[in-house]
Amino acid sequence: MARFSFRLPDIGEGISEAEIVGWHVKIGDRVEEDQPLADMMTDKATVELESPVSGVVVELAGEAGDQVAIGSMLVLIETDEATEAVADAAGEAAAVETIVAETPGEAVIADVVPASDLPVRSVEPEPAPEHKGIDTAKVLASPAVRARAKELGVDLSQVKPSGDHIRHADLDAFLLYGVGQGYRPAGRVPARADEAVKVIGMRRRIAENMAASKRHIPHFTYVEEIDVTKLEAMRGDLNDGRGERPKLTLLPLLIVAICKVLPDFPMINARYDDEAGVVTRHGAVHLGMATQTDAGLMVPVIREAQDRNVWQLATEIGRLADAARSGKAKSEELSGSTLTVTSLGPLGGIATTPVINRPEVAIIGPNRIVERPVFRDGVVAAAKLMNLSISCDHRVVDGWDAARFVQALKKLLENPVLLFAD
Repeated sequence: MARFSFRLPDIGEGISEAEIVGWHVKIGDRVEEDQPLADMMTDKATVELESPVSGVVVELAGEAGDQVAIGSMLVLIETDEATEAVADAAGEAAAVETIVAETPGEAVIADVVPASDLPVRSVEPEPAPEHKGIDTAKVLASPAVRARAKELGVDLSQVKPSGDHIRHADLDAFLLYGVGQGYRPAGRVPARADEAVKVIGMRRRIAENMAASKRHIPHFTYVEEIDVTKLEAMRGDLNDGRGERPKLTLLPLLIVAICKVLPDFPMINARYDDEAGVVTRHGAVHLGMATQTDAGLMVPVIREAQDRNVWQLATEIGRLADAARSGKAKSEELSGSTLTVTSLGPLGGIATTPVINRPEVAIIGPNRIVERPVFRDGVVAAAKLMNLSISCDHRVVDGWDAARFVQALKKLLENPVLLFAD
């Protein structure tokens, strides 16, 4: 018999270890060459590893969430076709059961033992306590109370009267505190069972990055209200004549404004290496775009955003979002951003205090657009308003500079013709 030790390869990102996100196989499984074995996570990319040989899996390096060093054994595969011993072992494992003894309010996991060694016992269920109800016809209540109880589905035999007969106040008290047959009082929801969810993969990486960002960066957030009435009208006109081009959302227009303003505010488009004590102010705008996926928050990067027009930005936004959500985004598409925009779309809320994507020094968050009355030259008019938030690293960006940057954005967004002016 021959055994092949499949070692975790160097994925080419200069890493020393990778995390097991999930297994496609288990011990005893037959695998063929090029069949997926496991999903491994590096920095922000998940890589699917395939088997280089055919055979039977006899050992796995760990479980989801474990870290595996580059070059160490990931999967041990029995490559000999005669795998009777492995099959027998798998058969024995299948005969093993986990005994769960349940007591009121808790579940105790017992030792794992072979099923053949288990004692056989018969447990008779305890009879339900006998319920001696009151004949509803004998309950003293007015016709109005009876009609109301019938409408609500309440069994009057379950209602305790405060006097010699049931009144509306007694029925109200029952509705608030009592439990009738087939009736649940308003506001009461059955409790869900506790659920333990292991924090692994992308969710663990997000948790680590967010904790590091809040731990190392002194955040401050500035919020300004922007009248986007003209911008929304122009966006509608552009969409009406877009032809085969993608439909514009607010985001491409906001990115154009950001790129036009940034040359006057180089401290915003920067990355801070706090260990080296160096701030790098970037000339090109590599814009991170926070994207919600099933695996968690990912930040694909629009390279050289300053060189793209509004239609090219819309196309790239759609492409990167689809790649991130489908898990097909490349490693280089998920790193190297110099500034990030995060938007919750229609869930944008009144204001946000976004967490900076370290080692960047700022993150911009547009919020939901709402229509409200405003005064214009003493006359009340309808306007489409949006709050714009920016969180900055106070070690690098002063509050005055952040405010001036947002005011410059406000001027462009409220006079959108300036977005296309040289």
